Amino acid sequence: MDPNTFPTKGNLILAKNSLALSRQGFDLMDKKRNILIRELMELIDKAKNIQSEIDSTFSAAYIALQRANIEMGINTVQTLSKTVPEEQSITIKTRSIMGTEIPLVDFDHRTLTPTYSYYGTKLSLDEACMHFNRVKELTIRLSMVETSAYRLATNIKKTQKRANALKNITIPHYTTLVVDIQNALEEKEREEFTRLKVIKRMNMAKKQTHS
Repeated sequence: MDPNTFPTKGNLILAKNSLALSRQGFDLMDKKRNILIRELMELIDKAKNIQSEIDSTFSAAYIALQRANIEMGINTVQTLSKTVPEEQSITIKTRSIMGTEIPLVDFDHRTLTPTYSYYGTKLSLDEACMHFNRVKELTIRLSMVETSAYRLATNIKKTQKRANALKNITIPHYTTLVVDIQNALEEKEREEFTRLKVIKRMNMAKKQTHS
């Protein structure tokens, strides 16, 4: 048997303190969950907007690329595409939202500058390059938002699980324990009060007998 469940005043104080901490913990978990859900909803809206812009920008980019292929020739465009360097300027940092590490992705915007000569090329190629660079930028942003949303959703699930454990297990346990100890102590007090009355009555009876 757990010695902390024995009906003593010390254990009653401990049980009440544990109950207060459990309730405080539940309130904090509930607030944390609400904050994370609000952040998640904002990220979901951002992801939808970014995805929509990616789709429209991709369409514009392919239309411009088709024009460039017609005006300059597919082989020429393909040759110029090989001048585009491999992306190596992306940096990833993090920030914390209620204990959840959220990625902050950035890259060197100077890499968006065309790597081909403007001499001998057409405006359609410039437009295609501009649109595809925009797609690149949006894709980086989308990856950051989606990763953040996934991590927030995972943390929300953990927080909800802890809140449920406090609400359905820990708080009822200590609530019952406080009531049980209080009832036991009150019963002891009644027994002690009754015992003292009996002793007092017996003492009075003895005095009356001797007198």
